[in-house]
Formats: sequence, structure tokens, C-alpha cells
Amino acid sequence: MRYSEKNIDMLTGSLYRSILFFTIPIALSSMLQQLFNAADTAIVGLFDTSSSLAAVGTNGEIIALIVALSSGLSVGVNVLVAQQIGQHKEQNIIPIIRTAMSLAVMIGVAGLIIGQCISAPLLGLIKTPSDILASSVLYLRIYFVSYPFLLLYDFGSAILRACGNSRYPFLALTLSGIVNVFLNIIFVVFFKLGVSGVAAATVLSTMLSALLLICRLKKDTSSFPFALHKCDLYSGSVSAILKVGIPSAIQGAVFCFANIFVQASVNSFGSSAIAGSTIAMNFEYFTYYVITAFGQTATTFTSQNYSAGQLRRCRKILRICLVFSIVSSLILIEPLVIFRNFFAGFFSADQTVIQNACLRILCILFFEPLCNLYEIPAGVLRGTGHSLYPAVATIIGNCCFRIVWIYTVFRHYHQLNILYYAFPISWVLTIILITIGFIAKKAR
Repeated sequence: MRYSEKNIDMLTGSLYRSILFFTIPIALSSMLQQLFNAADTAIVGLFDTSSSLAAVGTNGEIIALIVALSSGLSVGVNVLVAQQIGQHKEQNIIPIIRTAMSLAVMIGVAGLIIGQCISAPLLGLIKTPSDILASSVLYLRIYFVSYPFLLLYDFGSAILRACGNSRYPFLALTLSGIVNVFLNIIFVVFFKLGVSGVAAATVLSTMLSALLLICRLKKDTSSFPFALHKCDLYSGSVSAILKVGIPSAIQGAVFCFANIFVQASVNSFGSSAIAGSTIAMNFEYFTYYVITAFGQTATTFTSQNYSAGQLRRCRKILRICLVFSIVSSLILIEPLVIFRNFFAGFFSADQTVIQNACLRILCILFFEPLCNLYEIPAGVLRGTGHSLYPAVATIIGNCCFRIVWIYTVFRHYHQLNILYYAFPISWVLTIILITIGFIAKKAR
């Protein structure tokens, strides 16, 4: 594989500079994506009806589940490629690329077909209000068409980042995001397509991002004869990818599955609560992606250095990522909390909706910096090949706890703020579990 001089060297030199310059494009990619998603929400909220906004919003956690499965599986690709670089076995990368992209197509097509079948039952399961059920199902079914292309983008992005190139995935996502907003304006404002227009814009822009990543991989490799009609699967690569990717995907999936229970509980308060929660979630994802960007950086840097036997450098990676991530998240979150009414007003003029958004901001977003204390150590553990324990700890702390909370404390009080407090409490529990596991692994 041909490496650019612009690719970041993770094994030598200043970690401060390398980590910062590697993370910035990852964070900006996710933040820009969330800004584009927020633009989708704003456009449908301002130029269509509040019911359309709620229809898009009630799919939020389901779509987060879809994205989590894709990004979780891509962690396996990232770690495997980074290990080959750390062990100076670059000749193994081409078969891994072929396997990864073929795997993305196969899983993506299967997900598309399954998605068409389960959209209506799933939205019914989370108690979607009857007045928005039909439009919610339409949105989700159209969105599922993008799943194969989402996987192609995530897997291709994971490969490039493992090689030290986090810039190109950012540029590809930026371009596709701009196209997404442009198409939203055309479909929703001019053609009055509502939720179907928003979903169609997402599908087309995701196709573009996948195409850009595939073109880049073809350019960076002298022998990459990948074609959608021909799947090259190498059993060793498949098992290695899935060994790390499946626990990460399960972690993200169960995490989102628990949040679907939360969404079902929010749905019981009506369309205004759903719309307000949707607005607040845009801010939560926007800031949380900065934290996860440093977690991804910790995984990639640790994977290369751990494979190269540089354990002291791995410990330094943990410290630097923690400090950078905590400071960055505080800088972003505090203004959103302080000026919450102002920012929520960009998405809706309905004061009831704005009040519901502000309630969620105070109960959840305010405490989100706590997530740094488990995301970064978990990223380091994944980089060393220990992806199972972080998955189990997160499932117990973040997922199981929230479901138990909903069926006990929330059932008794049935207030939105009581529901939302499940988030910061679950984060504290997850921090404790991850810390215990990290210390145990370090002792070994």
C-alpha cells in the first residue's frame, strides 16, 4: 500500500502533536455530520410540520443503533490494519482491504433487506404515536437503503485512519454533508417531500461518501481490484476483523437498544416531548462525538504502539487523550448549557418544544463530560486487543442499568427529568466498571 508523507507517524515523534492532528479531522467529521443532521432536523422542523419533526426524531435512536453497528464493526478493521503496521507487515494490508470492503457489502445488503421487514414492527414496539407512525416508517425504510454505503464508508475510513490518514475521510464527509443539506433544501423546501425528502437526501449523500472512500483506496493501493460483483473473503482476515468488531458492534448496539427503551418512554409524553428530545439529542451527539473521536484515536495509536512493544508510549497515549478530550468537551458543552434556550430556538418556534429540549439539556448534556472517564480507557483496551471487557462493562453500566431504571424508578414517578437522570447515573457506574477492568488488565 502506498503511504502519503502526510500520513501521521504514530510510532515515533511527539505524541501531543500527532494525537491532536489525528483527532481533529475525526472529531470534525463527526461534528460536521451531526451539524448536517441538525440541519436536516431544522429544515424539516421549520419548513414542514412539527409532526414531521417528531417522525424524524422518533427514529433517532434506531438510526443511532444502525450507525453503531457499522462503526463498531469498523473498529475490527481499524485495529487489524494498525497491528500490521505496528508489526511492519504492510504486505498483509491489501488482503485485509479486499476482505473488509467485501464484508461491508454483504452485511450491508443483508441489513437493508432486514430493515425493510422490521421498520414498522420496531416503531410500533417503541410506542410511536399513531399520528406520526406512517411517516416514521416511511423515513426509516428509505434510510435503510443507505446501510450498505454507510458500511463501505466506515470500513474505508477505518482503513485510512489506521494508516495515519484521518484527513481524507473528513474531506469526503464534508463534501457529502454539504450535498445532503443542499438536497434537503431542494426536496423539503421546494418539492415539499417532507420526511421522504430528508431520508432520500441522506441516502444519496451516503452513497457519495462511500464512492469517495472507494476511489481513494483504489488510488492508494496499486492492487485493489475490489468490485461489488466479486467478493474476496480471506478467512483469517474475516475472523480477525469480527473478533474485535463484533464486541464493539454489540456494545454500540446494546447501548442504542437501551436508548430505544428511553425513546419509548419519551414517546409516552407526546409529540412535543419527542420534538424537544430530538433537538437536545442533536447537541448531545455533537459533543459526544468529540469524546469518541479521542477514544478512536486512543484505539488506533495504542494498537500500533502495543503491537510494536512500546508499552510506555501506550500509557502516555492514555493520559494525553484523557486531558485533550476532557478540555475539549467542557469547552463545547458549557456554552450549549448556558445558552440552551437560544440554541434550541434554532430548531423550533414552539415554546413547549423548546422547554422540553432545555429540560433534557440540563439533565443529560450538562453531565456528559463524565463519559471521557470511560470512553478513553475503553479505547486503549480495544487497542490492546481486549475489546470484550469494555463491551460487557458498557452493556451492564449504560444499558442494563437504564432499562432497570425505566421499569423501576421511572415507572413509579413517571416524570421526564426522572427518566433523563438515568444517563448520568449510568455513566458513573460504567466509569467504575471500566476502571476496575483497566486496573486488572494493567496488573497482568
